[in-house]
Amino acid sequence: MKLTKEEYAEMLGSQSPPSNLLLDMVWAFVVGGLICTIGQAVSEFYKSRGLDQTAVSAATAITLVFLGGLLTALHLYDKIAKKAGAGTLVPITGFSNAIVSPAMEFKSEGFILGLGAKLFAIAGPVLVYGISASVIYGLILFFIS
Repeated sequence: MKLTKEEYAEMLGSQSPPSNLLLDMVWAFVVGGLICTIGQAVSEFYKSRGLDQTAVSAATAITLVFLGGLLTALHLYDKIAKKAGAGTLVPITGFSNAIVSPAMEFKSEGFILGLGAKLFAIAGPVLVYGISASVIYGLILFFIS
């Protein structure tokens, strides 16, 4: 069966539940802001322990990645993400979720062919293109400075 773009759009529209765009944006903003607020609180906690700014930044990132992974392992992150959308995907906790989810899904296939091979299935392309873009931008900056 060959569908035109219009037929496919009509079929998709009839099968997809309607979305309240404004409410979705508010939820993304609130949950994303809450994640950032938690990150700031974690950062302030580490600052109060006398760490320098570099150590605070590293400890905060590690803590947020851990919390994102923990919430994913407890099957809570996906429930939050279903409601908040991009509010949970954009912060560093979303990266953690993108790493842990495939690892949990394919762990039954073993450590090498399951966990090892699928660990970066979602986050891998982001890392490749992110690192590549940063190298290109760095080179451009190096040569024009």
